Amino acid sequence: MRNLIVGSLMFLVAQSAVFYQINGQFFSKWLKEHPLFTILLGVPISAIYLYGTKYLVQAFNGEIWPTRLIAYAVGIFAFTFLAYAHLNESITMKTGVCLLLSAAILLIQLFWK
Repeated sequence: MRNLIVGSLMFLVAQSAVFYQINGQFFSKWLKEHPLFTILLGVPISAIYLYGTKYLVQAFNGEIWPTRLIAYAVGIFAFTFLAYAHLNESITMKTGVCLLLSAAILLIQLFWK
């Protein structure tokens, strides 16, 4: 359980950092004017992904598919929150359905044995 929580939190941090790295240029003048900074963020972000993957693979007894699908779902939820918070992008019906599907993917990975 500890590996699952730590790995998931690491993916949440990494996915959120990638949101700022890629989309920060659209709401931050400083990030838009300093692309080298956002490029260099790739190194620590990659390290977080690497260790997050390690923890999640351990949580699922060496399987990598659950890790990928959990990372996907966590990324979708992080992106949704950050896009709304920084860019005021609302959730349309189509986006809402996709969020429900992401939640279903996450629940399947966590509870389907």
